[in-house]
Amino acid sequence: MALKSATIQIFIYSGTQGSYSDSDLKYTISKERISSKSNILFEIANLVRDYITHEFNNDYPSATQWVTVVQTLFDSDTNAVYATGGTVTNHYVLKDGFGDFEDEINPQLSTNCLITSDNIYLPEGTAGKIPIFAEGVGKYVIGSTTTQVTDSGNSNQKIQYIAVPADTTNDVVIYATNDSDIVKTIKVNLVCEPKFTSYKVTFVNKYGAYEDFFFFKKTTERFSVTDEIHKRNNINTSSVSYATNKGQRERYGVNAVTTLEMNTGYILENAVSSIEEMFLSENVWIRFDGKTLPVIPKSKSFVQKTGLNDKLINYTVQFEFAFNLINNIR
Repeated sequence: MALKSATIQIFIYSGTQGSYSDSDLKYTISKERISSKSNILFEIANLVRDYITHEFNNDYPSATQWVTVVQTLFDSDTNAVYATGGTVTNHYVLKDGFGDFEDEINPQLSTNCLITSDNIYLPEGTAGKIPIFAEGVGKYVIGSTTTQVTDSGNSNQKIQYIAVPADTTNDVVIYATNDSDIVKTIKVNLVCEPKFTSYKVTFVNKYGAYEDFFFFKKTTERFSVTDEIHKRNNINTSSVSYATNKGQRERYGVNAVTTLEMNTGYILENAVSSIEEMFLSENVWIRFDGKTLPVIPKSKSFVQKTGLNDKLINYTVQFEFAFNLINNIR
């Protein structure tokens, strides 16, 4: 008995594990074994990622789905399904994350706390959010308050968000499911900024969760204009003259894109991971004038700063609003 080929069916759905139907079948893929190989590999990450949509509106949803893969193996001698172990079903939680090159192939990312940094920065009087993976967290403690984490199994709560109270000076201590092992301690840094307006930027981080980062210092707003120019004929053929209050060159197709140049204020060296992941994120929003607006990191180069080289660490980042200033949506 030898492996001839394999077929996988990929079901993507919301709800609880295994609650899929025929309508949830998104892909059927078949491959034959290469004669020099003993196995067959399927890469499905980019296929299933298309079924994660991010519609963040300052509401912190659980951007996850279930993926069920039904694998069928065929015998090269009989062309039939293997009598034993021929059909196997596996279930996975789908998150829009990514691994670094150093993490090697198919890295297992965090299964508990879903941010890299050990520090968060909050303006005085402002509450915060910290994403966690419900399957891997039993409880979290903030000061004298302990909160148990429950996992119902539904995809809409696999990623949950710890509510950090405004003005707390306590660390957020996150425990494993046994409620005794500490998996992460996050220091809450309160920032008093009486001069500049603080802006919250939210992005999808490497774990597929929404992470907040505040910019506390100087923000400069500017916009760049695009337009087209055409020449028109102003001659009045009746009088064989033209009016001098009508231009020979006329502007059309005018629009503009607004950019923001923002400064973090002084942060610790180990908080740089949030900036790095923000640069790499495809989905970024800013809380601006009471609305959640999509932005694109315009800065394309990043120089990592250290306390040794730079003493005090401040990052300047440029963002571009992901829409035109003049509404031309039709």
